[in-house]
Amino acid sequence: MQITIQTLRDDRFLRPLQLIGGLFFEECTVAFEQENADLVVAIHIEGENAVTASAVLTETSTGRTYSASFSKDVAAYTNEKERFKQVKNTVSYVYLSVLQQLTGIEQKWGILTGVRPTKLLHKKLQSGMTKEEAHKELREEYLIHDEKIDLMQRIVDCQLSVVPDLYNLKEEVSIYIGIPFCPTKCAYCTFPAYAINGRQGSVDSFLGGLHYEIREIGRFLKEKDIKITTVYYGGGTPTSITAEEMDMLYEEMYVSFPDVKNIREVTVEAGRPDTITPAKLDVLNKWNIDRISINPQSYHQETLKAIGRHHTVEETIEKYHLARSMGMNNINMDLIIGLPGEGLEIFNHTLAETEKLMPESLTVHTLSFKRASEMTQNKRKYKVASREEITEMMHAAEDWTKEHGYVPYYLYRQKNILGNLENVGYSMPEQESIYNIVIMEEVQSIIGLGCGASSKFVHPKTGAITHFANPKDPKSYNEGYLKYTEDKLKILEELFV
Repeated sequence: MQITIQTLRDDRFLRPLQLIGGLFFEECTVAFEQENADLVVAIHIEGENAVTASAVLTETSTGRTYSASFSKDVAAYTNEKERFKQVKNTVSYVYLSVLQQLTGIEQKWGILTGVRPTKLLHKKLQSGMTKEEAHKELREEYLIHDEKIDLMQRIVDCQLSVVPDLYNLKEEVSIYIGIPFCPTKCAYCTFPAYAINGRQGSVDSFLGGLHYEIREIGRFLKEKDIKITTVYYGGGTPTSITAEEMDMLYEEMYVSFPDVKNIREVTVEAGRPDTITPAKLDVLNKWNIDRISINPQSYHQETLKAIGRHHTVEETIEKYHLARSMGMNNINMDLIIGLPGEGLEIFNHTLAETEKLMPESLTVHTLSFKRASEMTQNKRKYKVASREEITEMMHAAEDWTKEHGYVPYYLYRQKNILGNLENVGYSMPEQESIYNIVIMEEVQSIIGLGCGASSKFVHPKTGAITHFANPKDPKSYNEGYLKYTEDKLKILEELFV
């Protein structure tokens, strides 16, 4: 689908218009004044303090037209960046409106295309708005449907009950430790994940660099008397390395980081059941780590084979019971809606199998076609359910979690997510992941250590965010970890003076 935008000439509008167009059409390009476009959208902006945006969409093949207008008082916004944001929202409003009229598709998230919708609600409530005022604005200015607003509010309420000092964590940090190895790479994955077989030399070099990063960052945090809120081992699959390597890594954490015994939460993703062994669970117990993930994704064997996961359904169940018998008392499991070949019937089977295990928390993802994944590169090979059936599966997950006592506690969205839906983390009361909350709401700095680990530095006073990423491939990481550590320390020095 080719969409040409007329009369509007500001390049700053192109990306939001492209993202909204992508909600309606799988292949969509948006440009100013392109020839032979399928749709022509004339957008006008008038006024300074009271801004009115209007749009007229013409379908080239039929000549049909659709129109919308929206006004917003922006006089109170004296900051130029914030003022433009409000103008951009008015343009997005009318653009979304005419596309909804054309297609008959209602976007329940309205004009929102970002990752963190709950952050927007937090911000409005922090500004002094009542819930009613915030909800009215989300409904009337962002076109968000009530069911999504209700979900956002339930999550915000849960987060503030779990972490009452959520808005005051900027003086603390959390740590993400990335282990870039997996048994195999899943077809939908774009995380740093390299098949570990035959890579022992690369693994050894990587772990040497990671130990160095942990020591140097730990030294800085001790010197500045900065507390750590949470530590999260992700990847890849952190349990892909040996039990001995895990043991040395956790020992390094205890020696290097400040006041480890009072860190609120340490999580290790043991996501691939084929990496879990009694010896590795012994190591986790030794270092008092009892929050892990064991991720089935699906309880349909043909699906696991299709997406490149080489464990069996039986192995997932077996390793879950092994972990439970060895003292793991806070287990998360991930499920994915919309995997190739799966419809509502198969997803309901997955929920029924989950009911036999009842993990403390459950993250329900909606499949996203990530640009660099094997699944996206070979899209025709992977047949997925329709938008309507994907929505039915999400509703089935919502009903099932509510029926079984789970509460939604964090939410994020992704580009190219099926049905323009969301990923939702559910948990039993008091079993929520604090790390998932703080990273999604961007309330504190997350320091990323290891291969492919992204750091997000939040200024304790201004809230300004600085991004920094370690390289994704082990070779580049092994060659440059000294410099990447030094660069992160310079940023931290500026934040915590």
